[in-house]
Amino acid sequence: MAAGGVVAEPKTKYDRQLRIWGDQGQAALEKASICLLNCGPTGTEALKNLVLGGIGSVTVVDGSKVEASDLGNNFLLDEGCLGQPRAKSICSFLQELNDAVKAKFVEETPATLIDTNPSFFSQFTVVIATQLPESSLLKLDDICRKADIVLVAARSYGLTGLVRVSVKEHSVIESKPDHFLDDLRLHNPWAELKQFAKSIDISDKDPVVHKHTPYIVILVRLAEKWADSHDGNLPSTRQEKREFKDLIRAHMLNVDEENYKEAVESSYKVSVTPGISNEIRQIIDDNSAEVNSSSSDFWILVAALKEFVANEGNGELPLEGTIPDMTSLTEYYVSLQKIYQAKAEADCCAMEHRIKDILKRIGRHPDTISRAYIKTFCKNARKLRVCRYRSIEEEFSSPNVSEVQRYFTDEDYSYAMNFYILLRAVDRLSANYNRLPGIFDSEIDEDIPRLKTVAASVLSEMGLSGASLSEDLITEMCRFGGAEIHTVAAFIGGVASQEVIKLVTKQFVPLRGTFIFNGIDLKSQVLEL
Repeated sequence: MAAGGVVAEPKTKYDRQLRIWGDQGQAALEKASICLLNCGPTGTEALKNLVLGGIGSVTVVDGSKVEASDLGNNFLLDEGCLGQPRAKSICSFLQELNDAVKAKFVEETPATLIDTNPSFFSQFTVVIATQLPESSLLKLDDICRKADIVLVAARSYGLTGLVRVSVKEHSVIESKPDHFLDDLRLHNPWAELKQFAKSIDISDKDPVVHKHTPYIVILVRLAEKWADSHDGNLPSTRQEKREFKDLIRAHMLNVDEENYKEAVESSYKVSVTPGISNEIRQIIDDNSAEVNSSSSDFWILVAALKEFVANEGNGELPLEGTIPDMTSLTEYYVSLQKIYQAKAEADCCAMEHRIKDILKRIGRHPDTISRAYIKTFCKNARKLRVCRYRSIEEEFSSPNVSEVQRYFTDEDYSYAMNFYILLRAVDRLSANYNRLPGIFDSEIDEDIPRLKTVAASVLSEMGLSGASLSEDLITEMCRFGGAEIHTVAAFIGGVASQEVIKLVTKQFVPLRGTFIFNGIDLKSQVLEL
């Protein structure tokens, strides 16, 4: 609430996160419907983050009543909740965190709902399954895949935990990598950029002009000069790149010219390999790019992109249209901005025409894909990602043996692999004995060899016959007793909610495997199995 009891406007309320995922990302969040299975501390932490972020609606499924033990690890519950349905109490507190979010609950055991009413899940954008045993998780994954619903499985168990995304296919336009080369096309400048570069005399003795010529202009001019004396080729070998830097330095009038230092530092951009990356090539050559009336908007744009590259793009993707900060006269910088923006706009228009043609060919209305979406796609064409996930059933029944063995024998990953196997083993032991190992202190000594035996069978199924797990970790798993420690639950819930945001907004690349948290050594690793 703002001062005076006035409700804050969404742009003010969500100001910080809007700077990360923008209006489109926030709109996607506000349209999303999330289902949470089990509202223990792990699930509650995940949902709390999403509610504060402005998710559209949440449905909590939990058949438990609030017990005294819940008060010690679930900060959304208090003594007044004792004996009340846990789902109802959690929903009530979540609503207080953000009254713009619709929250409802279903007082039912998740396992029962999965068995008796599988169609229930088809209404949601994402299902977050927390603390589900393996048998129920496998059934739920099958249900969600058939309905094209995203499943995020999360579990905290003592000092360990995991998060696993499961969906047939997830496409990302705004992958937002941490480091990515500016799209300046210095290796292949178009006519307008060449013309502008030629209009500036880089040999001008006027110190103001010389010190404020943008490095883009310097590199375009000197790359052309280099190519003229090297049979049309740009610098490619290490020696040639050194010589090209020397050529740049030779044009400096004074040692303090920042623009020429920037040109030297950015000289490698001239030697960028022309064309498109292998990753983007795989996407545009994917079978899904052969589109029909049932194809998603993403794959229709990919089909148009393939045509663009082969025609207007001359082997290149649409230009992004932005330039970095650099030392320059204001008029030069503004002119460069306009040249890059004009080229990006022209490329976007060419893409738009091709998209409309494709839509007509497959029997869809040519205006069904918005220009804003097309523009975002063109701007991020170099950063497209397609994530495809094996089902959990496939991961369990047909393990990638070579990867399993690599992780198991790799010193950095062995503990994560041990925890992965033990988390599966405790479910099997629980199914046999109707309880998790270590629940009763008096039976820990008996549970340790039991868990070791079950873990050995899991190892064998994964292609690790004869291998053994850490005795200390087996003992620790029994000592954990299935406890959801709040600090671990908060971390695992935080990771799960982060993945949900990525999946809903279709920004950033979600986890490609099973995320394992090792709270003993404070390490996190992803196993792609």
